[in-house]
This record gives sequence, structure tokens and C-alpha cells, in this order.
Amino acid sequence: MAPTDLPPPPAGDPLQPSPPRTTRADDQDSDDNRRMHVAGLMVGTALMFLGFLQVFLSISGGFEIDVIPFLIYFGGVAVWANAAIENPTLRYSIIGGVLFLGAVLKYYDEVLFWHKQVLFWTTVVIVMYFMFNEPKKSA
Repeated sequence: MAPTDLPPPPAGDPLQPSPPRTTRADDQDSDDNRRMHVAGLMVGTALMFLGFLQVFLSISGGFEIDVIPFLIYFGGVAVWANAAIENPTLRYSIIGGVLFLGAVLKYYDEVLFWHKQVLFWTTVVIVMYFMFNEPKKSA
């Protein structure tokens, strides 16, 4: 068979895969995932706010608190990280870290003044980062 006897190549580019078909079930799944994503962000943010508010009021008011506000705050961080962070390594590292910190605080069952200060200032720095960091726009 001579090289000129070969059939002509197909009309489309064979190296480019065809776009995947989307069905109505896929659209519903993505819609449900988006709803769960938003719900996770809202619940996580609310829990962080409630825990942070109790810690902030105890710092400014000078009264002692239990470990429960810290556990509420760390639970909110875990829920928020699960909903907001897409990189699985970073997501589960953050979740594992806050669960570990919560378990350590619960084990010692004591909150010192510097614990409250660390939580307060860490939260302030993180909030400032997200306030002033503009997301990159995709081209």
C-alpha cells in the first residue's frame, strides 16, 4: 500500500477531545453542590463569629471563659475550610490542625489570657488579609 493510498484524515482535529455531555442530573448535582458550599460558608462563618465574639468580650470585659467558645470557633473554622478551600491537602491540614488545637484545649480544660490574645490577633490578621487581598481575575 503506497502512502498516497491512505484515506484522508477526519474533518475534526483527532487530538482534541470532544466536550463532555451535560445532562439535567449533572446540572442538579452542581446546583446542590453550590447550595451546600454556600451553606457551609454561612454556618462556618457564623460559628467563627460566635466563638470570636465571646473571646473578644472576655478580653475587653476582663472575665474568664471556658473552652467552649474556642471549640465553637474551631468548629466554625473546620466547617468553613471544608466549604471554602479547594486544595484537599490544605483543606484537610487546616481541619486537622483546628481539631487538634480544640482537642488539646479540651484536654487541659483551661483558657489562659494569652490563648485569647493569640486567637484574637490571629483572627484579626486573617480578616485583614482577606479584606485587602483581591482575587486574581481569570482571563
